[in-house]
Amino acid sequence: MAERTVVRPRGRPTAKRLASIAFVVAVAQLAGCTPDESPPPTIERPSPSDGGHTSSGAGPTSSPVPPKPRLTDARVRLVRIAKLEQPVAMAVRRGDPAIYLAEKVGRVVALSGDVDPEVVLDLTDEVSLGTEQGLLGLAFSPDGKYLYLNHTDTEGDTHVTEFAFGDAGLDPDSRREVLFVDQPYSNHNGGGLAFGPDGYLYVGLGDGGSAGDPMGNAQSLSTLLGKVLRISPRPSGGDPYRIPADNPFVGRRGARPEIWAFGLRNPWRFSFDAATGDLWIGDVGQNAWEEIDFEPAGSSGGSNFGWDLLEGTHPFERRRAPGAIPPVFEYPIGDGSCAVTGGYVYRGDDIVDLTGAYVFADYCGGRLEAFVLRDGRAKQHRSLGERVDALASFGQDADGELYVLSLSGPVYRLASGR
Repeated sequence: MAERTVVRPRGRPTAKRLASIAFVVAVAQLAGCTPDESPPPTIERPSPSDGGHTSSGAGPTSSPVPPKPRLTDARVRLVRIAKLEQPVAMAVRRGDPAIYLAEKVGRVVALSGDVDPEVVLDLTDEVSLGTEQGLLGLAFSPDGKYLYLNHTDTEGDTHVTEFAFGDAGLDPDSRREVLFVDQPYSNHNGGGLAFGPDGYLYVGLGDGGSAGDPMGNAQSLSTLLGKVLRISPRPSGGDPYRIPADNPFVGRRGARPEIWAFGLRNPWRFSFDAATGDLWIGDVGQNAWEEIDFEPAGSSGGSNFGWDLLEGTHPFERRRAPGAIPPVFEYPIGDGSCAVTGGYVYRGDDIVDLTGAYVFADYCGGRLEAFVLRDGRAKQHRSLGERVDALASFGQDADGELYVLSLSGPVYRLASGR
């Protein structure tokens, strides 16, 4: 199989849907793939008038640094707001009071006040449901006019798809494929989507799967696997998306210009700090270490986070990793932990003492944890005293409040415990 950008006709899949089980870090069967050599889509010159793309330099722009948190005094509790079928990602839309959630089985659901959950889109006949497959991510464009989804199809390959979204809701007839990526194995699909403060869409992709990155994808710039991508998702000149001209590998021979950061195994949830624009990535480890990676706002991109030369700060392959950026936090697998679930920096008003702290968890351990970043190091790391089974994802609303999603069904809002 080859990785490529294509538009496939719609149609009902013929492959049988796989049985759905809880998200775990799995080792899939071996297969093969080769990188694509096709020419990239149009390179975009940033323009203040183009969809909110106002950054003339590379990377998300920063804001004034807010006050430091008093994490040791923070007290939290979980308020259950809904129970869905395997909720796995959340997004909010500008000017819309609802929160939108992706169910891993293939549905997008809206929650608004005390109204029963509303199914906005149903793709259950189109997604694969292996352990790390399904509908994995969603994001709204900054102006709220488009919804973007990241899912694996019944063959296990990744699609990033666009739908128009207006006052009447989602228009199913507006469906347009933005990006297609062949997946050589069934695990490590990433699946995260987020618009940065620069107005561009960031896409998280794992290394293609199996164990130990046997194809060397994470360190190869000729493939999109094992990366965070940065694109302008609207079409131009016959291309399904455009590439920002200030992406770090634009013009480099043999490198995919969509790449923003590389050296990732399976970026399971990344986010931007709503106050500073910093990028946070939870990267799932192999069998020894889990890590949280960090890229400050205003970075020119091109960060190498080390996999598969390193697992966290520890050698994995017997090769050097010059220039690799170490995680700001790592922890060993074991004692109930198995896979990091990346979270958000808290920027809400309800839990004042948590403001500015990064909140995350482990999928198996399920404990809500937090730390503050000072001088490039994690400080005041502590458990917040709450635990959620099968904690698969976090969400953040327009007010900066955090939500916790469990694959077993519950959706919680994080509230003050005082």
